[in-house]
Amino acid sequence: MKTSLFYLPSIGSREEIEKGLAGLRPELYTRMLTELGEQARLADDLGYDSISFTEHHFHIEGFELSNNPVLLDLFVAMQTKRIRVGQLGIVLPAQNPIRVAEDIAMLDHMSGGRACAGFARGYQRRWVDTMAQQTHGIHGALPHEHDEIDAANRAAFEECYRIVKRAWTEDLLDYDGKYWRIPAGPTPWDLETTNRLGAGVRDGIVEQLGVVPKPLQKPHPPIFQPFASSERSIRWCAEEGVTAILPPLHPSLESKLFDLYAEVSGRPRGDGLGLLRDVVIADSDEEALALWADSGAYVGAAWFEPFGFSKGMVDPETGEAPDLFAEGMALVGTVDTVCRQLERVLERLPARWLFAWTYNGLIPHGKLMRSIERFATEVLPRVGVSETGAA
Repeated sequence: MKTSLFYLPSIGSREEIEKGLAGLRPELYTRMLTELGEQARLADDLGYDSISFTEHHFHIEGFELSNNPVLLDLFVAMQTKRIRVGQLGIVLPAQNPIRVAEDIAMLDHMSGGRACAGFARGYQRRWVDTMAQQTHGIHGALPHEHDEIDAANRAAFEECYRIVKRAWTEDLLDYDGKYWRIPAGPTPWDLETTNRLGAGVRDGIVEQLGVVPKPLQKPHPPIFQPFASSERSIRWCAEEGVTAILPPLHPSLESKLFDLYAEVSGRPRGDGLGLLRDVVIADSDEEALALWADSGAYVGAAWFEPFGFSKGMVDPETGEAPDLFAEGMALVGTVDTVCRQLERVLERLPARWLFAWTYNGLIPHGKLMRSIERFATEVLPRVGVSETGAA
């Protein structure tokens, strides 16, 4: 099992965020970058496989200031030696897929082949509706709601994904879809230099485009989708060979989705699947729970439950919520406690990836550094996972 650190990232403590408009304070963002750099260098030294950032915009509240995960990836890559950098993920329906392909390919070269690629559909309408208005008018789609908005969002996501993949793997590209045409139409281009040194033009008209640079990794960086929780999403990931990262779900739902991925992909159960988990380690269970109360529990209640993320955590038969800690749906406590929680998870789910939600800012920097260190040096070896991620 490979282990990665997952960042929103937040730019203030709970107290600072509760004062309001934390996102407007540049000194908090500067502090966040300084602390993030230290955490990334520590994770690099400890042998974590990767670091991943989300994409969200307009976060004046301060919870998720991560409007350009590729730039944050490059920020980390320039300070580290071996750790991989990625996105969980770039919201394709709100992006130009050609620019996405270009940016990640550039990141791959600039990081020395350490880029991962993560693509999401987008659910926060405040920003998805705004950022997508000039491309194809796609809206954010809420988890567990399957309506016309969801269908259009999914169609745009899958079309953008196909374009990105082809841009990476084909020398010349043309595409005629519902949302994108490449080239956009009959485009005159009668340049002698292109006739001699380029391609894609016939009789003075552009017929194909070459998206460059191509990624350093061949055929392309590894691809992930966060945070897949529906059978439709898992089936698509299995068909495409995309690693699906599941959010915390009720154990019965997790098991069902693991079975489905294996059935569709024909791969061993667990291949191509990862899990997202809160990870908070402290000297006592009481201290860890207090830290989690001001981070994971606080963000969950204030920011994620209103979007419906908690629906997947309840028992589909009874509607009852499970014990998060007893079931290993959150890894919070001392080293001994977290070891037991993680062992329980791995007994039922042979996941190949674990993404550890760090809650930077909301957990004091020194305590988060210690938690990151103890998870790598004390928890993972005890449950049979080496620091380099090999099981």
